Amino acid sequence: MEKILIIGANGKTGRLLVEQLSSHPEYTPIAMIREKSQQSFFEEKGIKTVMGDLEKDFSQAFTGIDKVIFAAGSGSKTGKDKTKLVDELGAIKSIDLALKNQVKKFVILSSRGAENAEKADEPMQHYLMAKKKADEYLKASGLPYAIVRPGKLTDGPYTGKIKVAAVLNSKGEISRADVAAVLIHMLDTSLQGSQAFEILGGKVEVSEAIHLFLKSGQSVV
Repeated sequence: MEKILIIGANGKTGRLLVEQLSSHPEYTPIAMIREKSQQSFFEEKGIKTVMGDLEKDFSQAFTGIDKVIFAAGSGSKTGKDKTKLVDELGAIKSIDLALKNQVKKFVILSSRGAENAEKADEPMQHYLMAKKKADEYLKASGLPYAIVRPGKLTDGPYTGKIKVAAVLNSKGEISRADVAAVLIHMLDTSLQGSQAFEILGGKVEVSEAIHLFLKSGQSVV
């Protein structure tokens, strides 16, 4: 069983990630949490936790880790300073630690629009630029990676179906549960092709949509 460190495990998407991973036959989730008060949620479900704060030294969280999913985010109610500290610098520190610990793959939850962040209006531009800088740093790191850029997130049910493209030209949304499924699917180191893409809710099963996209580089809608 490979140990998967979930950075941002206590967030809405992070909790879904950990829960889905806990029943996966190949992976064991390790939930990185910032405060002791967050521990009980995971331990009651039999999920291991490790303490770590992106704004401090969290190097101990990487001990014995095989792969990483970075799903942390500063949130919509925080200011620009926090966005830079968490979404950009926190991600960059995580990538450096992954390199140091010879992690097999690093999957990052980015955002639709990050590819063309310069064109966005404020305050989204600052947020998307932070995401883009983290994405670009990951691409240049030499780590095996996947960059997943969902559209508007909802708390809707898991459907297991998506649409995917390098850049999607349609509006839409996607449930956090479906995003979690895509992030987990991208942990597979045998996947070949450009692993930076946008996703929305769609009509094609996750595994099939990802396979077709990676094979052809063409949109799957």
